[in-house]
Amino acid sequence: MSSASWLTSLECSTSLDSSSFLSLVAQWLSFILLSPCPQRLLFSSIDLLFVFSITVFAAQKLYFRFISEANSSSSVNKPLLGNDKSQLRVGLWFKLSLYLTAILAIIYTALCVLAFTRGIKSSWELIDVVFRVVQATTFTVMSVLVAHEKKVKAIVHPMSLRIFWVVNFVIAALCAASAITRLIIVGKDLDPTLRMDDIVSQVNLPVSAFLFIVAIKGPTGIRVLKEPELDSNTSMESNVSGYATASLFSRATWLWMNPVLSKGYKSPLKMEEVPSLPPDHQAETMAQLFEMNWPRPGENVNNAVRTTLIRCFWKEIAFTGFLAVVRLSVMYIGPVLIQSFVGFTSGKKNNPAEGYYLILTLLISKVIEVLSSHQFNFQSLKLGMLIRSSVISAMYKKGLRLSCSSRQAHGVGQIVSYMAVDVQQLSDMMLQLHFLWMMPLQLAIALALLYGYMGVSILAALVALIAVLIFTLMISRWNNIFQFNVMKNRDLRMKATNELLNNMRVIKFQAWEEHFSKKIQSFRDLEYGWLSKFTYLFCWNMIVLWSVPILMAALTFAVAILLRVPLDAGKVFTATTIFKILQEPIRTFPQALISISQATISLGRLDRYMTSQELESDSVERGEGFGGRIAVEVKDGNFSWDDDSGGTVLKDVNLEIKKGHLAAIVGTVGSGKSSLLASILGELHKVSGEVRVCGTTGYVAQTSWIQNATIQENILFGSPMNRARYEEAIRVCCLVKDLEIMDHGDQTEIGERGINLSGGQKQRIQLARAIYQDCDTYLLDDVFSAVDAHTGSEIFKECVRGALKDKTIVLVTHQVDFLHNADLILVMRDGKIVQSGRYEELLESGMDFGALVAAHETSMELVDMSTTTSGGNSQQTPRLPYANSSQGQPNGEGKSLGQSASVKGNAKLIEDEERATGRVNFDVYRQYCTEAYGWWGVAAVILVSVVWQFSLMGSDYWLAYETSKNHTFSPSLFINIYSIIASVSCTLLVFRSFLVTFLGLKTAQSFFNQILCSISHAPMSFFDTTPSGRLLTRVSVSHAYLIVRIDLLVEEKGTKLLYASTDKRFIFQASTDQASVDFLIPLFLAMTLTMYFTLLGILVITCQYAWPTIFLIIPLAWLNIWYRKGSLTSLANPSLCVQGYYLASSRELSRLDSITKAPAIHHFSETITGVMTIRCFGKHDRFVQGNIDRVNANLRMDFHNNGSNEWLGFRLELIGSFVLCVSTMFMVFLPSSIVRPENVGLSLSYGLPLNTVLFWAVYMSCFVENRMVAVERLKQFINIPSEAAWKITESLPSPNWPSHGNIEIEDLQVRYRPNTPLVLKGISLSIHGGEKIGVVGRTGGGKSTLIQVFFRLVEPSAGKIMIDGVDICKLGLHDLRSRFGIIPQDPVLFEGTVRSNIDPIGLYSDEEIWKSLDRCQLMDVVAAKPEKLDASVVDSGDNWSVGQRQLLCLGRVMLKRSRILFMDEATASVDSQTDAVIQKIIREDFLDCTIITIAHRIPTVIDCSRVLVIDAGLAKEFDTPSNLLERPSLFAALVQEYANRSSGF
Repeated sequence: MSSASWLTSLECSTSLDSSSFLSLVAQWLSFILLSPCPQRLLFSSIDLLFVFSITVFAAQKLYFRFISEANSSSSVNKPLLGNDKSQLRVGLWFKLSLYLTAILAIIYTALCVLAFTRGIKSSWELIDVVFRVVQATTFTVMSVLVAHEKKVKAIVHPMSLRIFWVVNFVIAALCAASAITRLIIVGKDLDPTLRMDDIVSQVNLPVSAFLFIVAIKGPTGIRVLKEPELDSNTSMESNVSGYATASLFSRATWLWMNPVLSKGYKSPLKMEEVPSLPPDHQAETMAQLFEMNWPRPGENVNNAVRTTLIRCFWKEIAFTGFLAVVRLSVMYIGPVLIQSFVGFTSGKKNNPAEGYYLILTLLISKVIEVLSSHQFNFQSLKLGMLIRSSVISAMYKKGLRLSCSSRQAHGVGQIVSYMAVDVQQLSDMMLQLHFLWMMPLQLAIALALLYGYMGVSILAALVALIAVLIFTLMISRWNNIFQFNVMKNRDLRMKATNELLNNMRVIKFQAWEEHFSKKIQSFRDLEYGWLSKFTYLFCWNMIVLWSVPILMAALTFAVAILLRVPLDAGKVFTATTIFKILQEPIRTFPQALISISQATISLGRLDRYMTSQELESDSVERGEGFGGRIAVEVKDGNFSWDDDSGGTVLKDVNLEIKKGHLAAIVGTVGSGKSSLLASILGELHKVSGEVRVCGTTGYVAQTSWIQNATIQENILFGSPMNRARYEEAIRVCCLVKDLEIMDHGDQTEIGERGINLSGGQKQRIQLARAIYQDCDTYLLDDVFSAVDAHTGSEIFKECVRGALKDKTIVLVTHQVDFLHNADLILVMRDGKIVQSGRYEELLESGMDFGALVAAHETSMELVDMSTTTSGGNSQQTPRLPYANSSQGQPNGEGKSLGQSASVKGNAKLIEDEERATGRVNFDVYRQYCTEAYGWWGVAAVILVSVVWQFSLMGSDYWLAYETSKNHTFSPSLFINIYSIIASVSCTLLVFRSFLVTFLGLKTAQSFFNQILCSISHAPMSFFDTTPSGRLLTRVSVSHAYLIVRIDLLVEEKGTKLLYASTDKRFIFQASTDQASVDFLIPLFLAMTLTMYFTLLGILVITCQYAWPTIFLIIPLAWLNIWYRKGSLTSLANPSLCVQGYYLASSRELSRLDSITKAPAIHHFSETITGVMTIRCFGKHDRFVQGNIDRVNANLRMDFHNNGSNEWLGFRLELIGSFVLCVSTMFMVFLPSSIVRPENVGLSLSYGLPLNTVLFWAVYMSCFVENRMVAVERLKQFINIPSEAAWKITESLPSPNWPSHGNIEIEDLQVRYRPNTPLVLKGISLSIHGGEKIGVVGRTGGGKSTLIQVFFRLVEPSAGKIMIDGVDICKLGLHDLRSRFGIIPQDPVLFEGTVRSNIDPIGLYSDEEIWKSLDRCQLMDVVAAKPEKLDASVVDSGDNWSVGQRQLLCLGRVMLKRSRILFMDEATASVDSQTDAVIQKIIREDFLDCTIITIAHRIPTVIDCSRVLVIDAGLAKEFDTPSNLLERPSLFAALVQEYANRSSGF
């Protein structure tokens, strides 16, 4: 037999005829190698041998595993391919090996099934079936084996597998050669079985060749990472998102979300249970990518941020564009098939294959559409998340480098706005980006299809389309104007709200809550006005978009009738479906323009910030040398706070401070002392000169900067714990007794901005922080102003001249007492060093220093006289009986740190944010829906929605009826009725839209009023334990929340959603709670209602004409309940049934997303505020990492929330697509007598969007519940306990109360919260009207607490306070507080002008204000400013010195002229000379007033009528200064200590 015959022979045996042995061998080899049957037997033998070896090996292992337990350590007990718990990385080689073997397994399985279906009629067919079974089994085992390699982390393929791949390649090459030969020799006459075999052989060859290469190489492509190889992120983040290692199929179908959803279904998700982001998505990776692509200094780039983002993410942008094109290419297939389906059903259906072909085409197109649509959504959102991550990280780093003038130019609030608003706008733009260039393409395709069906009548549709586009563009333009005004007024409101929250203590002291509430309300009213304009305009936009399909259809059909274009069911329903396709570009293009224009504005704002002036890194020369003697040197220095202007704040500065010396800087208020320290730190713009600093620097700011962390964390400041140094820092800063009294010692948490610490405690903690860092040079800015005389002396002795004796110290101070010990004194005036030298030298020269000393000595004369008098009566200077417990009861600003936790064992003052779990309670829905007009409003919305839906369904039924073959078509009747239905539908739509908008706006305003009232009336303890960031997330509104993209929710005919638009994403920026209530919740709640009516309409019509589809309703309903509420199979466990599979996780992720936003915002704000301290200590990296951790914590919630949404959407839409195809199959193959062609068109026009509607019905109801969390969170703060009433009508004080100022305190006891120790422990005393009472005592002894009780910021636990015979606890709070005057310990200024700070309510004339400024020593300073009384005061008064701020606060009191005046360290930050003048003015202006003064300066209280000494919450002494000094007393000890300070240490 010839070789050619063997190639086509199906026989398994042959007769060999040869005269020689060699010829016989050649014939035998030819038969075996060329004939199909021997080839199959050879293939099968090799396959069976491979499978047998694997089976034997596996059986052996199983035998020893289950039988030989004693030999547990044997290698046989290990997994088949070995195991390793180390982490791994899967390479491309492994993935290709797995995919290709799986493909071959699928091919051979399919061939096996085909072989069985053909039947077995000959020996060849039997051999073929056996061969296919063996092949399918072998390659399935091989695929499982390769997949198992990943599980057990096999580095090298098993030898048996490699040998098989080599042999398989040889045989595959032989078979492929035979196939090619057969093709050449036999050609078309080849047997079909062999033809199929040859095709498979040729496909198998390249796959076998690749596997041959893999076998030769050996490694699997799996890289096992041992512990030393793991990067820090991998070792730290063991709970990484499944997305990181998911296969392509898993990522495409969101299978990687299953573990998270399953965990959330079983129990509410906790923060630590949500996996971290994949390593390549984390903030640190994105920050590095952003920095790498930032334009280099030489590049000429107009928009650096935009350029950088394009460089970083151009691949991702291109990929999402590709997905958009794929989606666009398949979304038109469904509408086009309607004509084919109608034609098929109206024919004789002789060829069922055509029907199957149509159904299969529809199914494939829908699956591709669903996959591409949801991948587009997810990839766009992920891209937005990556952009947000990279830009926020870059912004944070930029914030650490900003110069002082740049920081003031942007402002803390504005910088936070950049992070929270503008970055979010860039992120949200990603979903809109591609619709700009897709719009012309979509329009062209849709119009071309319409022309094919409707002819020239589409000109009417084109005209209507152009009109609608023009209308939407006009609306978009107005939207921009309205939104700009919303943004502007929102910024003003947020700024006022931030001021209210940050300065609530001062506002309550002054009884200004109503004024600030009205101020915020006025901004809200303006914002609400513009918001109303926008939402009503948005209503018109929605009305037009929802009306366009039916109106365009009516117009086009009318023109078609006029032009005598024949209409049938196929044309009509195809046209109406294409009209829905036209909706997407109509909606998306204008809104894409808006989104991109807003993003452009945001890019500009971010670009200005990112390119702002930075600190000059070389402005200060740092090193170890400089001659070996000099620590700090400034030569010919001229410095300015402004980077650009020529105005200098420091002029001609020359100084030289030697190593180990103490240099003191003194001068009057505003002379430039703090600015000089800033210039040494490099914080000022150096105009000219040189600055040199030797070694490291430590800085203690005048205004304390304390983090919201434990005391230990504040002191360590990120440095490793050195127990000896730590305890020494606590000791020398006199913190030992404070920590002993606190329940939790140094683990006690400090509130936001150190709110629960006294001024002295905050100052000492930040001093301890500086000491612990062990720097070479220390810059101390007035660290003694907030502590009492004894504590100040102890700190000076133990710290400045003790622990820091070998360090270089630059000390700004107003305490002349310490200047004897200074090695160098620098005297400043008007930004210049006017004198320098030692104490004696400067004293001899007189001038400025002489005036300062003279003022101090004048104030000390009374002290010296009193000390002399007491010395004459007592032979021994009284010792401090409580010197060893000098700290007393800590109270800061009256807040006891010791009472920071209500229950011992919990050191947290700032508790974790309250977070509800499980389903949002129905009561929350009820409260929201009935807030405006009760249940009547709800009933009205439901009723109008139902009628509207029925009217739209009627139009479709009318179309089906008029286009049926059995009906005589009447053009005039058809178009008249259709137009009437369209008009009714539009009218109902207008009424419904405006009703929903009206109710939503009214509800939003009601909630805002309630929360503003609640916060205004909240007790001070609430603000002490609630971070402002947490409050701001409730009441803030993001400026872009108004831009909402409704791609899918524009309905045509009411019963179905737009088929064309499937990206289904509302673009909004309002992650904050008030934003959700303002706009999103009313919109989505109304939409959810419509979705379920729509879904019901689709199912009714589909089942009406494809009745077997009704059997699919049950599983659909079950899926809805399971995804939305809970699995019906888990009725035994009500908690699981209630939660729901998807919603349980999605809801908690939404809550966690909201909760994790505030820490990132707070950390950013906290960092910008304390940036000088951070930069000085070189802690940039630590704070950058802290920001990255917080950003990652928030983004991982966002990432998995997006993943859960697409997980749900993909599955629901896929299910909907299968249901559609099944129902279509019933309609196609049921007899024409049952399903008429026009009804097929009707059903398909409804059924095509079934997948989308099914998804939206479930998703939107879940989304509403997630957004209802905002109402839930608002209610938490609306229902907080209120302080006492502001006014009590039955107990109004007389108009001139208090007329005398007599005060009686009876057994006053105070605690801050229930179950905490007493802070004031039974104080009883009597103060006569007009007396001047000085209150002294150790820092944290309870002095400020006493003042707070007078103002009832803290209510007495027992006892009472009577003023002129009136019990203050029986008065309204405003009646009480408004009658007192107070200068608080922390000088607080509000953003605005000098006028608005002196007289916020506007009660006084300019003349009275100028007089007040004159009396508080600020008239010259204000008069020198060009704007006079309208001179600017920036946020927190940062453009005024601390001393000037205190003087402005003093000016407020002088205007008020209250009968009782409280002064809490009112002059702590001014020099002795200014202090003496102020005290004199106060005594003159308030001669007949009762004055209670807390002071650490003894001269301030030495001439008081009586002195009250408070220690550990007890009134230890209360008498005249002279009487107290005549006997051993605590006050005498304080006076003696103060008198001795100036003698040196």
